[in-house]
Amino acid sequence: MRKALCAAVASLMLAACGGSSGGDTAAEVKQDGLSMSEAAGRTDGTFVQGGGEVSFSSREVEPGVYRLEVRLRGMTLTGLMDPASGVSTLDGFADGSATDTQLGDSDRELLAAFYGALNAQLPAGDAAAPEAMYLRRAVGLWAQNPGTVDLKRTVMGEQGRGYTMLCSYTKCNGRQTGSCGGVYNWYSYSKHDCNKGGFDWAGNQQIAQLGDHTSCSGDEYYLSGSTWLCGEPDHWSRPKVMGNCYGRCGGGCGGDTQYTLDATNHDGCVRNGHVLASGYCDDQFVSASDDELMAPNCY
Repeated sequence: MRKALCAAVASLMLAACGGSSGGDTAAEVKQDGLSMSEAAGRTDGTFVQGGGEVSFSSREVEPGVYRLEVRLRGMTLTGLMDPASGVSTLDGFADGSATDTQLGDSDRELLAAFYGALNAQLPAGDAAAPEAMYLRRAVGLWAQNPGTVDLKRTVMGEQGRGYTMLCSYTKCNGRQTGSCGGVYNWYSYSKHDCNKGGFDWAGNQQIAQLGDHTSCSGDEYYLSGSTWLCGEPDHWSRPKVMGNCYGRCGGGCGGDTQYTLDATNHDGCVRNGHVLASGYCDDQFVSASDDELMAPNCY
């Protein structure tokens, strides 16, 4: 019996050391990228980038009601979405202790990369399965969540009251995408308030061409005199701006095509001398949250 036990231990030790074949003892390195599986009423998987990993699931728990869970860096983000009633609840807490937590810059960067991967792999707009589409929308929202806005909150939205659609302003030159060809459909004005002044100050206002029409190095254009320049004017007096899906819910040009008043105002804040998760844009972010989660796609 003792000889058999010793032999078993020796065998285990040999296997742990790679055996006589001299196998690699290093831990398996996970490849960067999105791994996702979909079935009826369910989407789940993992996303890896630069050593950071996200695990996620979105399930239809009742007809038209979706339960979301996203885990990363020792925290869990959850959401319960009920689009028919216009109510969603969001939360975020530390794993193990279940205490309230907050997203840091590295967390938002990882979530933004995950959001980009979802946009690339999932069908655009309403072509995506509902549980996948609402997962994408929630991840896009979390990726922008400032550290000064609680993760635990209830978001309520109703068209005409909670959000106002601006789909008609996404067209230029008669088209919703593609070059404007010098024919614009300006929206006056996207507005915000901040340390510079209130909504009525011209420096906190921009005249915008909404929609997915052009971009420059991932940024937008602004009109300086008669010349379009690449970049973002910092609290100019009502400059004309366009590009990078101005007014669209979600970071950059996401997988959904929701253009709303609150999302336009949020863009007007973060693209006007402030960073994406700026505390000066908190009120615009909160106002646009129901738009991103609940508003229908424009096209």
